[in-house]
Amino acid sequence: MTAPVPPALSLSGVSRVYHQGAQDVHIFSNLSLTVRTGEIVALVGQSGSGKSSLLHIAGMLERPDAGDVFIHGRNCSELSDRERTRVRRNEIGFVYQSHHLLPEFTALENVMVPQLIAGDTKSAARQRAGELLDRMGLSDRFSHRPAELSGGEQQRVAVARALANRPGLLLADEPTGNLDPRTSQRVHAEFMQLVAQEGLATLVATHNLDLAHKMHRVVHLQEGQLSEVG
Repeated sequence: MTAPVPPALSLSGVSRVYHQGAQDVHIFSNLSLTVRTGEIVALVGQSGSGKSSLLHIAGMLERPDAGDVFIHGRNCSELSDRERTRVRRNEIGFVYQSHHLLPEFTALENVMVPQLIAGDTKSAARQRAGELLDRMGLSDRFSHRPAELSGGEQQRVAVARALANRPGLLLADEPTGNLDPRTSQRVHAEFMQLVAQEGLATLVATHNLDLAHKMHRVVHLQEGQLSEVG
């Protein structure tokens, strides 16, 4: 009998507390969340509700004050910093509200960089970067630097870069939050199509409820607790 495939991401009993002087501020407590391969989950909540902190814990950029983080069935909560870095580099992709592209590099080079850091050859990195940019509608922008691209184009390069190393899990924090509504809709549609084609598990923090309800599931973070939105 075949063993069940573990979720790409599983948070179990996760808590986050910030210390402000003598006061402890509980951002969230005992949260659990599962995101399976091929599933796109929207994380919604008001500003300050803890969405970014939850994404940082899921991506092992921060350690939870309690609870465990499983990536593809492996408990990563107690890994060394070196092992956490390896998992982030090889198994997780990140997209932020600001694109954080390297200004001196072209669009193609920006998508090549994480592959080269991971040890891929220059020719393989160039081929993968070109394929991703083409699928994001940027086949005529390979040689353009970020300053020569529109905001929507920059963010599409950032999405391609996040997928460059073929991660199994993608975490996105307000990926279209800095874009005008029309551009946001277009980038979101291309983002959703590419993520579906890659078969990723994806968790997207967003304020945009219209975009959230186009995803497979919506979870709401409010007053430190997660709930499913019907």
